[in-house]
Amino acid sequence: MNAPTKAADTGGTLSGAKIIAAVKAAGVSHVLSVPDLHTAKGLLAPIAVDKELQLVRVCKEDETLGIAAGLLYGDKRSLILIQYTGFLYAINAIRGVACEQKLPIVMMIGLLGKEPGVAPKDSKRFGSRLIQPMLDTLGIDHHYIDLDEDVRLIEPAINKAHETSRPVAFVIGRRPV
Repeated sequence: MNAPTKAADTGGTLSGAKIIAAVKAAGVSHVLSVPDLHTAKGLLAPIAVDKELQLVRVCKEDETLGIAAGLLYGDKRSLILIQYTGFLYAINAIRGVACEQKLPIVMMIGLLGKEPGVAPKDSKRFGSRLIQPMLDTLGIDHHYIDLDEDVRLIEPAINKAHETSRPVAFVIGRRPV
């Protein structure tokens, strides 16, 4: 687990293009998402026009789990792109499909409204403080992605999830540009 021990650099950036490149390098072919304000400009919009990725828009976050499971049975890797509120909404589906079925479900969870340079555990936003402890409780490996240097964690973590048939989550701390 890659939880920050100190606040991130407030002047840093997180490149959506670098995240997309890492996801594609890990063999992801499908991105499942509802509209996501936190990652819309830097990730969702570029993914929508990327010819190598198939964007599947869904109505509710819990729908992404069944679709991701079906894609796995068809030997396709997917990424679920949601905000932390959607993660909280879909928690029962995450428990049942990703955890209990031991599937390599890959989630990217945006912390909408989290203050730049503040570690999630120190955020004034209650929802931002909840996500990493909930991932720990569920036994889901997770990595905090806040700066470009953190993107290097994405490809190996996705590959490990598929090798071990275990879910993984990336907690996105700042808006990708």
